[in-house]
Amino acid sequence: MDEVTFRSGTVLSDVHLYTPNQRHLMVRLNGAGQPVFQSQFKLLWSQDSQMDSGAEGGGYRHVHTQESPPAGPSGPGSPPGSGYSLEGFSVQARADSTGQEGACAQLDEDGDLDVVRRPRAASDTDPAEPQRDKVHPTILTQEEEDFLEARAPESCPQSIIKIEHTMATPLEDVGKQVWQGALFLADYILFRRDLFQGRTVLELGAGTGFASIVAATMAQTVYCTDVGADLLAMCQQNIALNTHLAAAGGGVVKVRELDWLKDKLCTDPEVPFSWSEEDISDLYDHTTVLFAAEVFYDDDLTDALFRTLCQLSRRLKNACTALLSVEKRFNFTLRHLDVTCEAYDHFRSSLHALEKLSDGKLRFVVEPVEASFPQLLIYERIQHLELWKIIAEPIT
Repeated sequence: MDEVTFRSGTVLSDVHLYTPNQRHLMVRLNGAGQPVFQSQFKLLWSQDSQMDSGAEGGGYRHVHTQESPPAGPSGPGSPPGSGYSLEGFSVQARADSTGQEGACAQLDEDGDLDVVRRPRAASDTDPAEPQRDKVHPTILTQEEEDFLEARAPESCPQSIIKIEHTMATPLEDVGKQVWQGALFLADYILFRRDLFQGRTVLELGAGTGFASIVAATMAQTVYCTDVGADLLAMCQQNIALNTHLAAAGGGVVKVRELDWLKDKLCTDPEVPFSWSEEDISDLYDHTTVLFAAEVFYDDDLTDALFRTLCQLSRRLKNACTALLSVEKRFNFTLRHLDVTCEAYDHFRSSLHALEKLSDGKLRFVVEPVEASFPQLLIYERIQHLELWKIIAEPIT
């Protein structure tokens, strides 16, 4: 297979969207016949800090998103916002600040959504050709990848996360992609090590398992959950690719199925990724943190997640903290004949309803998290990425 083309009707993550025509290592086809790629993400903590703990997250090097990206294929001093290759993976190094002065969408004179296009990289050969009509990733063979790795500077294995993922999918399979919200959440997990150190934690809608892998560098047990055998198998593969990270922190990652549309956990041993009685006991007795990233794109699923969050909070023996990462996305809808962000608005209304919810035993405190924590992964920390903290505590 020399070329994979993703046409209309597919959803492409922003992580891949702006520099799609780079070289990617395709490792296999998944159960749905979709090409699966392997990418490497580099953690940018300073090596002299050596994973220091503390309420403020330890002595990590703060990577400002306003800085120009490091030298890469685009050459030293590449223009801000241009793509470059990091450990074989094309990403963006800088926050999107072009044409977005506030949180509102930009409209043209007719009232339509005005999408600001990033400048083309100098390496683009045909500026007249549309930027985003299709994607042609160059497929590497394993031998070519080995050659590239041999030429690349050596990196500490503790600073590299390997992830298998798809690059474009139907909407129902978006969990198989890597999303900026997961990287944003992972940054906060690394910053707030005190919340995770030695704890039992649960990820809801884990997708590729990226945030769970990061949490395992400090947590004792991570329950990495989602639905669908194909997706969970991808999670399991990613956990296996990064066992060195979990082992270094003493963490264990357990991939399990958790369907928000069902009230009970699956305990049928014949079903892949089902729960054992010991798992369920450990989950309810010891979990103190729940987290989820980029799962608020469908109102029914958002409702289901908040129901699950409430049910779990009431069953847990300890007070818990939930961390929710979301990107505010604007779309033109025929129903409103206007630019709206319906999925985000529904998410915010769900937060508001949760804060008012009380059964006399438990209350939920909701607060936004300022995006001032260090950026330790390379991605675009755009202003529409948000992180929300929910504290579930007993009423005394």
